[in-house]
Amino acid sequence: MARLTYPIPPPSEITPKEVHAQRRRFLKQAGGLLLTTAAPLLSAAPAWQADMIRAPQGPFSTDEPLTDPAMAAGYNNFFEFGTGKEDPKRHAHRLRTHPWSVAIGGEVGRPGRYTLEDILAPHGLEERIYRLRCVEGWSMVIPWVGFPLGDLLKRFEPTSRAKYVLFETLHDPDQMPGQRSRILDWPYQEGLRIDEAMHPLTLLAVGMYGDVMPNQNGAPLRLVVPWKYGFKSIKSIVRIHLQEEQPVSSWTARQPAEYGFYANVNPEVRHPRWRQATERRIGESGRRRTELFNGYGELVADLYAGMDLHRHF
Repeated sequence: MARLTYPIPPPSEITPKEVHAQRRRFLKQAGGLLLTTAAPLLSAAPAWQADMIRAPQGPFSTDEPLTDPAMAAGYNNFFEFGTGKEDPKRHAHRLRTHPWSVAIGGEVGRPGRYTLEDILAPHGLEERIYRLRCVEGWSMVIPWVGFPLGDLLKRFEPTSRAKYVLFETLHDPDQMPGQRSRILDWPYQEGLRIDEAMHPLTLLAVGMYGDVMPNQNGAPLRLVVPWKYGFKSIKSIVRIHLQEEQPVSSWTARQPAEYGFYANVNPEVRHPRWRQATERRIGESGRRRTELFNGYGELVADLYAGMDLHRHF
């Protein structure tokens, strides 16, 4: 397993110089996605966007080599924009990410609809280098910029009945043409158990590679749960609902034999159509062995103590 940076480093620990240099190369490669062409927008944007490049490195970051930023921005699963891996990049320019608000409700003491700026204001952004593993057998290593989901949930005072967290993506077929298809029942929904949501590894991300999140990667707000398969990483979130009953995620509703609620990376569980025992790291030739919980087992295995991970997949 790759070394994890733990315990939490001091605030003075800033992103390594070589990573910073890679970002600068990305700015030249990524065209209209990031700061190079977005500078006029960023000059009028909230301060949190302009400060993303200076976000300190947060805890738990892997030391594995990063995926090439252009590949990370051009090879995506985001079915709201199409089923092909290049469809999101081709169509996501339609998405309007400002203004943006998120409805937070259910079993909380302070429900309401909050702007993105309201949500981010109390939180210091940090960068975490996490692996992302997809069920099709490919993976990436990406420096996400965001803050722990648990910090947000605590602000809204979950009640004792809050056992699960439901997330929902924007539903707007004019902006998201993939929602005109019947591949899923829209809007897209995903869920976590409350202890998973509160775990310090779980991140709400607003950027990657030190810059504003590209639309096709889930702008302006997405979930990153690094020990689970990528379909748990719901994008363009507009609703967070805490509830007592276990939610049914969109993919579980569509194909329950293939997509379980937990979606934990487990190479010992055979998938009907894809290889889970090995994975292909984007940008590399050949395949590598898949690690249980995507290599984060020492940090999250206790969440599932006593559970049958073949049945609760």
